[in-house]
Amino acid sequence: MSPIETKPFQEIAPRLKALREAVDLTVRELAEKTGTEIQKAKLYESGSVEIPVSYLFKVAQVCGVDLTVLLSGGDAHLKAYTLVKAGQGLTVDRRKDYGYKSLAYRFIGRKMEPFLVTVPVKEEDELTFSDHPGQEFIHMVEGTLEIRLGRNVLTLSPGDSLYFDSHTPHALRALGGAECRFLDVII
Repeated sequence: MSPIETKPFQEIAPRLKALREAVDLTVRELAEKTGTEIQKAKLYESGSVEIPVSYLFKVAQVCGVDLTVLLSGGDAHLKAYTLVKAGQGLTVDRRKDYGYKSLAYRFIGRKMEPFLVTVPVKEEDELTFSDHPGQEFIHMVEGTLEIRLGRNVLTLSPGDSLYFDSHTPHALRALGGAECRFLDVII
């Protein structure tokens, strides 16, 4: 990445702050309404750290907008259905660790956020743990995924699924020498 290139979360941060201000909430009020620590909420608005999609989803709910507003700066337009063809979807470069494609970004009033996530092979010492408000459902599509949930280490293969509380610190890596892909639904 060149020094002048902006990271995706740096583009989202000012939209996050502008939305909060537009609905006349303080950082503290938004943090309380989303169940987030005030220091984390301030960091997310600063553009200095990656912002969990689950946090953006809760902010969108609290502020009465579609998540697409925060992710892309545009509005979702469809409300009866949205079809995303294979290989399509809105690329959300939210974390450097994984590749995310939003699969419902054009649908207004979503109650969940479905993503197709690609996870690379990593060494154990390269794992990055995260935790955030919400719950997640993972359904494996291809490859082998190792997910660490707190002290538990789970291995998922195609067809396996997992539902968990996202407050639990978690880290992911592909096993078997090839990246893996899974459907991730965040609520």
